[in-house]
Amino acid sequence: QVQLEESGGGLVQPGGSLRLSCAASGFTFSMYVMRWYRQAVGKERELVAAITSAGGTTYYGESMKGRFTISRDNAKNTVYLQMNSLKPEDTDVYYCNARATIIWREYGYWGQGTQVTVSS
Repeated sequence: QVQLEESGGGLVQPGGSLRLSCAASGFTFSMYVMRWYRQAVGKERELVAAITSAGGTTYYGESMKGRFTISRDNAKNTVYLQMNSLKPEDTDVYYCNARATIIWREYGYWGQGTQVTVSS
């Protein structure tokens, strides 16, 4: 059974930090590109960060550059998102996504999301 389980969300003051984790199971994690997205009610889903299967290349949304860091531990089947200097506009539900093309077939999985609230 495929599972992506996010954790680490919560309430933090502006300027604070949070570290999100996404634990994967049920598929070969090391073959998948991992992404973090965020979305609030009434807003479009936004790509936050992405990391290639071996972790050699990362991508960040423009407003996250310099504040967020994505990383992965393939031995633990886990991807992380370190978020620093958080702003109220970072308040969203954060989702973990796994995606791969294996022998011309696309595979994709989503987690259930974790709420991040930045407020004083």
